[in-house]
Amino acid sequence: MAGELFLAGTSRLLRPDEQVFEAMLAGWRDQQLSRNLHHGTVDGRLAVVRRFQRFTNEFPWDWRPAEMEAFTAELRGERCALSTVRSYQGAIRLFCDYAADPRYQWTAVCERLFGSHPAQICFEWNTAAHVQDTEGDPRRRALTKAELQRLFDYADEQVDQARRSGHKGWFTAVRDAAALKTTYAWGLRRRETAMLELADFGTNPHAPEFGAHGVLYVRWGKAGKGSTPKRRSVLTVFPWSVRVITQWVEQCRELAPTAARSTSLWPSERSGRLSKEKLSARFADYRDALGMPPELTLHCLRHSYVTHLLEAGYDPLFVQQQVGHSYASTTALYTSVSSDFRTRTLRGVLDASVGRALALGARGAEQEPGTGPESTGEL
Repeated sequence: MAGELFLAGTSRLLRPDEQVFEAMLAGWRDQQLSRNLHHGTVDGRLAVVRRFQRFTNEFPWDWRPAEMEAFTAELRGERCALSTVRSYQGAIRLFCDYAADPRYQWTAVCERLFGSHPAQICFEWNTAAHVQDTEGDPRRRALTKAELQRLFDYADEQVDQARRSGHKGWFTAVRDAAALKTTYAWGLRRRETAMLELADFGTNPHAPEFGAHGVLYVRWGKAGKGSTPKRRSVLTVFPWSVRVITQWVEQCRELAPTAARSTSLWPSERSGRLSKEKLSARFADYRDALGMPPELTLHCLRHSYVTHLLEAGYDPLFVQQQVGHSYASTTALYTSVSSDFRTRTLRGVLDASVGRALALGARGAEQEPGTGPESTGEL
């Protein structure tokens, strides 16, 4: 519709280049929202295209592949992550696909007004290829059990110090310590943790020892393209996690000023819900105070959950279903199994092989000459 209005020529354009560009962006935004993409995804892509326009100081009908390459070089000069570079290139490619599609009539509009038209400037030979499943920082890993224990101990120490000093921040220290432990104990993403409600816990009839917290119903899992958040149920595996949640709900949560009017498991003192950004910031503060590598993030607690369950001997399919992965290969990317576990696994296989060999040798020695299978042609 926007393209048709510009083609009609019934409105006077004071700044045609800017007005056409803004109308393009508005139309592209509507097209993406029509695909049920998240508002955050759409707004992020729009910001990338605006940044590219400012970089080139040109408009889409004058963009060239060389400008795409110069923009990429600037991003690399800023030491942007490779995944970020690829994401920026992808946003520009999608916008060019939209603007150059004759069905939206922007090519005709630009030809009439500017004597040129938008074209694709992102190609296989000047953009980054997505050649592997993960492009995360290789320094990011699961926490060892010793590091995890130090983190939780430090979180508890902050609570004790705040209480002794009478600091008003003791409540947030208690809440964040419980939230960090919950993130690990059920292998959650940070948004999944922040969006938990009081009603999201249930009983597991096959594990009555966990009481009312035998299963956690995650309702805000990672969504696919254009889909609603993916739901899953996560079974409780650590007995200590039940004590953490029970103590928080029964003794501490009600002390929040917003607890009475909030259904969130983690009410905030003002907004009624703990934000994922504040939870990440709390983890980063504790990590830095303990001198842990800065590459470790809150998401590493989820990696730690996967790794530690596999080290404890849990079935890989069970772990995959716990964390909500569609494919085992995705779960494999999360694991950084310790050398101790791998050594024990290798030792078990070798011992079993040696045991089978000795058993076969013993049975062969017990057979009388001429009675084995080789003497009867059964080999």
